Amino acid sequence: MHIHILGICGTFMGGVAALAREAGHRVTGCDAGVYPPMSDQLRALGIELIEGFDAGQMALQPDVWVIGNVVSRARDAHGAARYPLMDAILDAGAPYTSGPQWLAEHVLQGRHVLAVAGTHGKTTTTSMLAWVLEQAGLEPGFLVGGVPLNFGVSARLGAPTLPVARGSLPSGGAVPPWGGPAAGRPGVFVIEADEYDTAFFDKRSKFVHYRPRTAVLNNLEFDHADIFDDLAAIERQFHHLVRTVPPSGRVVVNGLEDSLQRVLHAGCWSEVRSFGAAVSDFSAAGEPDAFDVLLRGQPVARVEWALGGVHNQLNALAAIAAADHVGVAPAQAAAALGRFKNVRRRMEVRGVANGITVYDDFAHHPTAIRTTVDGLRRKVGAARILAVFEPRSNTMKLGAMKAQLPWSLEQADLAFCHSGGLDWDASDALAPLGPRAHVASSIDGVLAQVTAAARPGDHILCMSNGGFGGIHARLLDLLQKK
Repeated sequence: MHIHILGICGTFMGGVAALAREAGHRVTGCDAGVYPPMSDQLRALGIELIEGFDAGQMALQPDVWVIGNVVSRARDAHGAARYPLMDAILDAGAPYTSGPQWLAEHVLQGRHVLAVAGTHGKTTTTSMLAWVLEQAGLEPGFLVGGVPLNFGVSARLGAPTLPVARGSLPSGGAVPPWGGPAAGRPGVFVIEADEYDTAFFDKRSKFVHYRPRTAVLNNLEFDHADIFDDLAAIERQFHHLVRTVPPSGRVVVNGLEDSLQRVLHAGCWSEVRSFGAAVSDFSAAGEPDAFDVLLRGQPVARVEWALGGVHNQLNALAAIAAADHVGVAPAQAAAALGRFKNVRRRMEVRGVANGITVYDDFAHHPTAIRTTVDGLRRKVGAARILAVFEPRSNTMKLGAMKAQLPWSLEQADLAFCHSGGLDWDASDALAPLGPRAHVASSIDGVLAQVTAAARPGDHILCMSNGGFGGIHARLLDLLQKK
């Protein structure tokens, strides 16, 4: 079929486009300010991209319009539609659907879906799990909200069925949901399961569409203040996900999270495997960069890898517990993680100039910022960390979590905030940090502050869920001249 995707340059919708193209469909799409890196990836796949959302695109006459959640019925100050193409689709009575629904009906159906949900760590854990299954010979399909360095792409179809089963039975001797290791078992598909809403016409969380057999609940905190009133509203959506897991399925849950315990207490009809806490099914003994994996207190595997941070240790346990459900033994999964290269923009070293190392990281929620800084602190010891960040997510722009920022940055030696576009006072929010905190309303101002403060041996950690004005390359250039 021919599908036309509105909002195609987002990581999720771009992934849907890549999967549709790989499946043999004709794919076109549009977005505002068609932008890299997704625009470059899509053009390389032969996907035609159109700038803007003008109604003239109706002339394409695709079989179905796939609508990204960036699209709305909003009007500008003059009453004109911000997305005139959507109005035209509705007026014409043309067939349309959401990205998650199209994916569920055309890609995920008939697969053993492993869905990774959580406020933090979804992209990394999804990438870990896909890599573990790849190394086990399961040829997984996947859709990740980033680019796993082991694969170099954010999405692929994978094998629809597996002619030969690999690995051992899941722990505890249970018969797997496909009826045992026999020919013709369903192919596996690993998906990053986002709790953000599906589309303007479907306000359920995206992950409700995926109907996983294996659901990972990595953690759960308040986020997305633009669409959720409070934590209880998000917990309700997570319980909707749990409701869709079949009796033969598995829910992998972080045993350290009270919020997730409340989700399960609302009702769970599947096998539960916990991780993280000392009394969990899967736990860790040792430092995050080299640790033993314990299954109900007994050592079953050891992970030695290049990653650090307690958050990545927990992500690894979640991936191991999920892979175990499709027959990959913990020792086999741990060995694969030893070869895991992480994801772009996850503590990614962008360069070194005059003895100063510059990193890029996606962290934007206060808890993610704290765990990222903690991971770097464990890596660099007493060396100075300069944390550079912008509150860019909808939640942070609203100021819903500004009070947590000093806590999130307390392990950094200096903190630099880009305050442009905020309706709240970043200097006031960061005041508990005292002279360690610096605020500038422009990227140029941030660059000047950081460059003046940096000295050889420092580690500059740039954190944003956007492009941050190309700050990484500009910093390296300025530091080289210093």
